[in-house]
Amino acid sequence: MGLGLVLVAVAAVSWGTTGATMATLAGLGDIGPLFVGWARLAVAAPCLVAVALWRHGRPDAPPWPRRDSALALGLGAAMAAYQLCFFWAVTLTGIAVTALLAICSAPLFIALIAAVVLGEPLAGRLGACLVMAVLGTGLLVAGTRDLSHASGGLAAGAALALGAGLSYAVYAVAAKRLLDRRPPLLVAAVTFAVGALLLTPALLVEAAPAPGVLAEGWPLLIYLGVGPTAIAYALFTVGLRRVPATAAGIVSLLEPLTASGLGVLLFGERLGPAGFVGAALLVGALALLSLSR
Repeated sequence: MGLGLVLVAVAAVSWGTTGATMATLAGLGDIGPLFVGWARLAVAAPCLVAVALWRHGRPDAPPWPRRDSALALGLGAAMAAYQLCFFWAVTLTGIAVTALLAICSAPLFIALIAAVVLGEPLAGRLGACLVMAVLGTGLLVAGTRDLSHASGGLAAGAALALGAGLSYAVYAVAAKRLLDRRPPLLVAAVTFAVGALLLTPALLVEAAPAPGVLAEGWPLLIYLGVGPTAIAYALFTVGLRRVPATAAGIVSLLEPLTASGLGVLLFGERLGPAGFVGAALLVGALALLSLSR
């Protein structure tokens, strides 16, 4: 289980760099968050498909049974729904409220769904880690961002943010089940290929960035697609195969911890007393989890 937790942790730290990268992209000009979400999937998908074909593609490979095909489609749909719900929520409530609701709700949804679908017990040390991690993340996000300036459509935005958390949870649990029968790289490749295809029509509702913005921002878009998406989700999928889905959900909360640290170091954000308490709780939960067998 130790190696699995390390792989999930590395993936989560990589995800934590997306906020700083998107802030840099926003500084280049008018580039919508939905376009960035689609670009992540569109860049990651061919990378993962190429690697998966190199490792596992064989002309004589047997076809997938119907249940595995349904799970694969569900994975792609969940990944596309996460991007759509999260970035749509940002336009309604702002990044602070969206991040708070989506990031904190995801591990809770994972724990509940995993208990029902996978039969993972939620008690003892794991349950204590979950409570500490979610509470710590809430304090951390609230301590580093001003939650009082949410834009209009708060109720709809909150529902979409919770939808993003639920979509991520469905992805994690469905991937955990499919990983019992399929190799991790193949699962990741199918997920992002399907997700990119499903999310493409959503671009019709958002204006394309100006050519000058794309000319300046393409290295950052490539980084988002390759680093925090293709590589990070490949590592997460490999790690998820080795650990319970609930434990992976808890460790993935390293993402906001990393993002908050980068915000303080690079953008002059202040952590505040609540943020420090939240960071301490989150680190304590991860330390306690790492001691579990």
